[in-house]
Amino acid sequence: MSVRELVVLGTASQVPTRHRNHNGYLLRWDGQGILFDPGEGTQRQMLRAGVAAHDLDRICVTHFHGDHSLGLAGVIQRINLDQVPHPVTAHYPASGQRFFERLRYATAYRETVKLTESPVAADGPIAVTDTFTLDAYRLSHPVESYGYRLTEPDGRRILPERLAAHGIKGPDVGRIQRDGVLEGVTLDEVSEIRRGQRFAFVMDTRLCEGVHTLAEGADMLVIESTFLDEDVRLATDHGHLTAGQAAAVARDAGVRHLVLTHFSQRYSDPAAFELQARAAGFDGELSIAQDLMRVPVPKRT
Repeated sequence: MSVRELVVLGTASQVPTRHRNHNGYLLRWDGQGILFDPGEGTQRQMLRAGVAAHDLDRICVTHFHGDHSLGLAGVIQRINLDQVPHPVTAHYPASGQRFFERLRYATAYRETVKLTESPVAADGPIAVTDTFTLDAYRLSHPVESYGYRLTEPDGRRILPERLAAHGIKGPDVGRIQRDGVLEGVTLDEVSEIRRGQRFAFVMDTRLCEGVHTLAEGADMLVIESTFLDEDVRLATDHGHLTAGQAAAVARDAGVRHLVLTHFSQRYSDPAAFELQARAAGFDGELSIAQDLMRVPVPKRT
């Protein structure tokens, strides 16, 4: 059975708290596992969440600030210690190559797994598989930062009432799906496009074109909301978003499920982020991320 869900491993910005670990997010997508921004302590959070090194197929780092990348050393060594039987690909800003190499080889260990380095240097596709395309887009932060977007190819939904109207049933259903036409009836006449699902991951950034491009039409948007709206000047100065800004992006992009995360230690009441997100006019599904939370990707419409 295919599973599409977000496993939240950590939600703190810059400084962890007693209840929030540094960043870490695993997207489970039909047997594939994509680990985003493994901050310090990610390996232990994986254990607590029931996530194994064998679950990881890709690692995506948005930028090389410590709360988003210091966990790389431990995660990479764990992948090798557990002798993960498949190759793992790492995506990260090309400008941070020296940081990736330092983390990859922070201490001595035995390499047993093929880890492919795939640095990101421009907007656009960075991986194309049978089940999804992974894109990266530049964000606006004091250091080079990229957000990521996973897009499933569009499919087709067969409409039983149209099949019945044309008298198509039994093995003929498979034939028209395979051949595209059956005795003058085309596949378009008995089906409709089923839009592929879209997942977007946006971390440390000010408002910029990349944020809107990543969020557009996303079924699930995981986005930083480091500050509350009253601290918008701090957010802009440090290259971050407020809860209201993040929610307005989701509202305008038609996001179905918004996940707010990456919270400053200065705030003790998570409910304030929800209140400001709703005040910004976002009326879809909303989750205020907590460590070890599991959030299902919305079902296809």
